[in-house]
Amino acid sequence: MSENNIAHAAASVAATPSFGAAEAFASASGEAAHAAVDSIEIDEILTLRRMIVRAPATKGTVLFLHGFPETLSVWKGIATRLARDYDVHAFDWPGYGQSSRPVLERFSYAPRAYAQVLKAYIERAAIDRSSLVIYATDIAALPVLLLALDEPTMARQIIVGDFAPFDRPQYMWENLQNLKAEPTASPTRAYMNKTSEEILANVHRRGLSPAEQFDLPIDLQQDMARSWSLDGITSADAFAHYYANFTRDQNVLEANVEWLKTPVKVVWGEKDLYIKKEMGIEFAAKIGAKIDIRPGIGHFPHLQNPKQTVEDIHRSFR
Repeated sequence: MSENNIAHAAASVAATPSFGAAEAFASASGEAAHAAVDSIEIDEILTLRRMIVRAPATKGTVLFLHGFPETLSVWKGIATRLARDYDVHAFDWPGYGQSSRPVLERFSYAPRAYAQVLKAYIERAAIDRSSLVIYATDIAALPVLLLALDEPTMARQIIVGDFAPFDRPQYMWENLQNLKAEPTASPTRAYMNKTSEEILANVHRRGLSPAEQFDLPIDLQQDMARSWSLDGITSADAFAHYYANFTRDQNVLEANVEWLKTPVKVVWGEKDLYIKKEMGIEFAAKIGAKIDIRPGIGHFPHLQNPKQTVEDIHRSFR
């Protein structure tokens, strides 16, 4: 892939927001609209916690999908800012936040299963697909793309980033590689549960220099902490179940990637420690898309520079 196909949005992300800047962003966003949080039933075993922020006169709909170990709370400030122009939705995946956590015998937590949850949500929320933009990061991205293979008109545009579309362990952090199969998967899952406090405190800092590191808003930290374990299943458990099916579903996407017709934009943190940018470059090349590699940004672009995420959405509607 030539350098001409890699767009570096340097001007937009030259300065990484400090904790104070992130708080100011969230505070200013809160003046724009009110985020309503409720629940929506998907089927007899799944109920999702969701957040909706309505625009006074909507120009379209945005659906934000979180990754590990996040909850829908990561989108609150961004959502209320965007709700000046768009209706904004977000929900907790099964196994995360306050959504249902069925036993494994009833729900697999696989990427393909999450794709069906996404489809059901769009239908039950009565979202107009022709004016829908989906922003999916980390574990959320593969389910969106799997659904797009089956339903090319599922959205106006999909924005994905910092995930593993193909089975390329060499581009993944060692602990993620270890989750893919036994005998390393079970010990890694146990270790993640044992060190949950450390994960929640530092997952967003890894790979960044001290000057680039940032803190999370207190309300987000609290929501992630109290949502780690619910009904006997932790977010690490759900993550491990996802990874047990990960390679299979990655291979499905790669074998059928030529049939991906929904418009896709790819964004990636230059300093992503968990999924190296080379993964994003390969994926973008295979689908003929442009990739925006964000200088100084790690695995969580929406947390490190929320203003850029807002701009990404605005550009998707232009």
